[in-house]
Amino acid sequence: MKAVAVGEFKTHFSEVLDEVRHGEEFVVCYGRKKEKVAVLVPYEKYQKKPVKLGVLEGIATYKFHDDFDMTDEEFIGS
Repeated sequence: MKAVAVGEFKTHFSEVLDEVRHGEEFVVCYGRKKEKVAVLVPYEKYQKKPVKLGVLEGIATYKFHDDFDMTDEEFIGS
């Protein structure tokens, strides 16, 4: 993952987007302290993938409500 300041991001916007299209991820930093404010990732990585049930596949089902907000790692306890 590469870090890029806002000014550099604005200057090289097209180049950054081209790299993102090829799988690169960017952290956008802001201010003197270079505070991380955003992450730019390829859309394919952004889309949520279904969670596999493992040994319960075909036996149990699950459904998450639209307002459920938890990462896969938090859900499985990693």
